[in-house]
Amino acid sequence: MDTLSHQEKAYISITSGLRELDLRGPAIPSNLVLIGDHAFPLAMNAQGQVLMAASLFGRGRMVVLGHESYLTTLPALVENALTWLRGDGSENPLVGIHQSCKPVADNLCRSVFQAQVLGGFNQDLGVGVYVVDAYSMAPDVKSLVEFLKAGGGLLIGGQAWHWAGQHPKENTLTAFPGNKVSSVAGIYFSEHPGEVDYLPVYPQIPTSRLAVVIGKDFKDDLEFLLQGVSELDISGGAIASEVLVHGPLAFPIGTTSDGRAFLAGAYYGQGRVIVTTHEGFMGRQELAPLWNNALRWLDEGRNGVFGIQPELGHAMALFSQTGVNCQMSGLSKDLSVYVCTTYSNKEAEDIQHFVAEGGGLLIGGHAWYWAQTNPGKNPMTDCEGNHILTKMGLTLLGSTVISGCYKVPDPDKACKDNFHFRHMLRRFASHVTQGEELTAHELVGLKKLGGDCASYLTMKAHHCPSYTQVLSTLTEIVMMSGMPQVSLNCPVSSEKDRLLLTIGTELYKCLDPDTLLPYLIKDNPSMPVVRHHQLKVNANTAVEEEWISTGLYLTPGMKTYISLPAQIVNKGWKVQIGCQTDGLDHLKELLRAPCVHKTFKITTPMMQVWNLWGGLLYLVAPPNTQVEGLKVTVERAVLAPYFKSGVTSLAEWAALRTSPAPWAELEFDNIIHTIPSSAIRGLERPDKVAALWDGIMRGIADLAVVSHKFPRKERFVADVQISHGWMHAGYPIMMCSSVAPQMVNPEASGRKDLWGFIHELGHNQQRGCWEFQPHTTECTCNLWSVYVNEEVLGTNRAEAHPALQPKPRASRPEDYVKQGQDLNNWNTWMALETYLQLQEAFGWAAFKKVFAAYHDMTNVPRDNKGKMNLYTKTFSMAVEQNLCAFFKAWGWPIEAATEEELSKLPLWSDHPMDLYG
Repeated sequence: MDTLSHQEKAYISITSGLRELDLRGPAIPSNLVLIGDHAFPLAMNAQGQVLMAASLFGRGRMVVLGHESYLTTLPALVENALTWLRGDGSENPLVGIHQSCKPVADNLCRSVFQAQVLGGFNQDLGVGVYVVDAYSMAPDVKSLVEFLKAGGGLLIGGQAWHWAGQHPKENTLTAFPGNKVSSVAGIYFSEHPGEVDYLPVYPQIPTSRLAVVIGKDFKDDLEFLLQGVSELDISGGAIASEVLVHGPLAFPIGTTSDGRAFLAGAYYGQGRVIVTTHEGFMGRQELAPLWNNALRWLDEGRNGVFGIQPELGHAMALFSQTGVNCQMSGLSKDLSVYVCTTYSNKEAEDIQHFVAEGGGLLIGGHAWYWAQTNPGKNPMTDCEGNHILTKMGLTLLGSTVISGCYKVPDPDKACKDNFHFRHMLRRFASHVTQGEELTAHELVGLKKLGGDCASYLTMKAHHCPSYTQVLSTLTEIVMMSGMPQVSLNCPVSSEKDRLLLTIGTELYKCLDPDTLLPYLIKDNPSMPVVRHHQLKVNANTAVEEEWISTGLYLTPGMKTYISLPAQIVNKGWKVQIGCQTDGLDHLKELLRAPCVHKTFKITTPMMQVWNLWGGLLYLVAPPNTQVEGLKVTVERAVLAPYFKSGVTSLAEWAALRTSPAPWAELEFDNIIHTIPSSAIRGLERPDKVAALWDGIMRGIADLAVVSHKFPRKERFVADVQISHGWMHAGYPIMMCSSVAPQMVNPEASGRKDLWGFIHELGHNQQRGCWEFQPHTTECTCNLWSVYVNEEVLGTNRAEAHPALQPKPRASRPEDYVKQGQDLNNWNTWMALETYLQLQEAFGWAAFKKVFAAYHDMTNVPRDNKGKMNLYTKTFSMAVEQNLCAFFKAWGWPIEAATEEELSKLPLWSDHPMDLYG
């Protein structure tokens, strides 16, 4: 926040005492384009055009006025600017003034400054600030940049729209005289005239949603870069990252069919940059025509030396074929273009200055591997390459792009066709705030825009005016439109509503939550709170982290402080709000936001936590942790109905089950149920529900031949919508809320409605060593469903599930044999029949012997054939019979070595598959 504070102070200093700027009159200024971290607007009109700006470069400062007449017609502003430009603490009164701006000297005759009119810049005179128009700098460009970099101040006035009209074939950004100096600080005179008016001077740096613009159409750049190139081949084994193209002077060059960029360019200062998101592409022969064009684009006709980082020998070999002057070298000032990777930030500032002062940069590398190997870190801000690139308007993402051959963009439609971040954001802002219609193409692009906004906001670059401008635009969108109140009764499916949901959720993480909350959550119920609630926390984790329930709930947006013991600070512990952890981004229709939980690393003994969507409050203990009696205090929260076996008495439960939170938890010996509170309001005997589930979990453990005390309690969590199916396994096991009442029915005998729950518990018991994917993925988990139904619930298998009734069971083996015993057909119920035939012949004890044997095995084969042979041997040994003929009848690939090894055992000759032989 220090940089932001400096910019705000600079703005206040430059505009001190000014209430308005009267720009009405004959002078028509240029619209200024700002890039980088340091450039910020001083004056902005109602159309979002920047007419005056300031910035930093090196140790120096710069102020740019969009017309040279402002140097004389706004004397108070100029005097303020000169005071700021000479630097904090400096009392140097000398101001050099180019002779073209002599009237400025006349205005300063009564000021503290000593004006010296010069025919050109002369650093030997000891001036602290130099005033010049944008047309008179050509002879002094190099010395002015050095002066600025060393700590000098520059005040520049001018406009480029007239020059651009006289030079229609020139690139204004690079050829206009004023830009040769102002651009190094991230300020460009554009070819677009600015509209003038009577502008108020705002107390803060001005922003506007209309200022989120692209600074150039890039048609000529793409025509140059893609001459003779029809497609970009990034197929093969090199996995590329996506690059977010977000700067006003950045543009995509190569994109996937859905608009994700893997090759992009940008203007930065006086120089240019191209990034490819895998360094291997630089040596790819198929891309040689592209690189030939790119190297010339970066060199800008200088015919200079290309310095190539020694690690890029493959690029050296290819680029040498283009005829450019290549050498293996590090960065040096005498290079025209520097070619390097993104994998180090040691030279980040030197590289940025090299490009800003006119050099070309070709840089390659990805961020996906960094993201995978640095969990918990933000690639947008922490990845080394982004320390170089983000200031240039390009940022590597942790996501990847699909390899393939992609058509090059149409230069005439480049911005729209490639879903440029700034173009799409401005179009969406105009759609929401002004009612402008979006094209079909733009509507498709809203999905990508949502992801781009989410990525962009994670930079949290509040010190960067470009970032705060985007933030202001997104805030205006949300405040004007609100956020869809997604729910079971109010589903969200349109790309517009999904985008608003994404923007609102991500903005909430970046801005003052209290200010934004009323625009995001319209119906936030008021609930009674408990204060200074004390907890005693125990944890005894094994190899996986574990959620520890607190029995507390936070309403949407509710903030609370948590006091934590020092012994768990910075030890991998976390606070989590919300138990619905399924991500729903891939679903077409949403019944809740895609992500509704939030975690905080415990890094201080006192933490403030909150979540836009609220949720149950947990501590998350890291693996291999043993603590007892930790004292935790929660400043304020809402009580949730929470029953814990052996802790909560029935009398206490009678009061707790009326607790106001909408989610309840029942924690038993080996399992925890998180369900809507409505499902337990009438539950008087949770101890009977506990007896049911304790029995089920003992049955799960018995078949798996593991301890009745699970190393981590299983969790079921109900949700209005989950990522797939009605339930799915994991930690927690997710299920749809509609089935929650079945869980709290204490009746056990003859139950027929628990198959699905046990099926998911069975999934969590599956082990790769005896699983044959994909055949048994939805099969062997059902062994637990059958076992628990019969052995615990007393439900015959034929009654437990319709698929296990005699008629469908009898037809499966016959159909399978008729189809040629093809393992491609051996899945789910067909595969389960194999195991049921074994169970009916040898009993559950045989399976327990087999599972127990696998507990001690090492070096298990990884392929299905090897694993199937091992299973055949293991089961045969367990029942002391040779089962080769049986498994071969099911089409298993039994090897001769297996048959030889088991030949000493008696053959199971009357196996049930003989009927179909």
